[in-house]
Amino acid sequence: MRGRVFGIAIAAGLTACGQSGSDNSASDTAANATAKAAAPRRPTYCFFKDAATKGWTASTDANGNVAVKGQARIDDRRYRGDLSQSEAVGGSAKVWLTMAPNDTGFGAPDNWWDVTITVPDSGAATGVTVLCGTKEVAKLKIRRG
Repeated sequence: MRGRVFGIAIAAGLTACGQSGSDNSASDTAANATAKAAAPRRPTYCFFKDAATKGWTASTDANGNVAVKGQARIDDRRYRGDLSQSEAVGGSAKVWLTMAPNDTGFGAPDNWWDVTITVPDSGAATGVTVLCGTKEVAKLKIRRG
């Protein structure tokens, strides 16, 4: 009797999850989870107004990778501007401007933080876009050679 109740409970649990032994929904779910885990999460919210960013430049470093510099203003000294993520795909690169905790122990002059990042594996990029969330802050060309 106990075995039958246990078997019914397992069958009900699998049915509630939308899984059965005859389909591939478990493997589809695993594949979707792997695809989501492989795609990097990008910042989707922008903490900066247009007037709170300036001075964007792009150049190349000694290895030919793209180096981006700019400034971001944050009035709350508990935080600082940061270029936290980057990606390079083919001839273009992207960097994301974000707000990070100010772990320096200091403020920035007039609350304007110098932000820099070097995009790894960006030797083929001819342009870089600075994004704040989904908003384009700057689109820069890269001179090579």
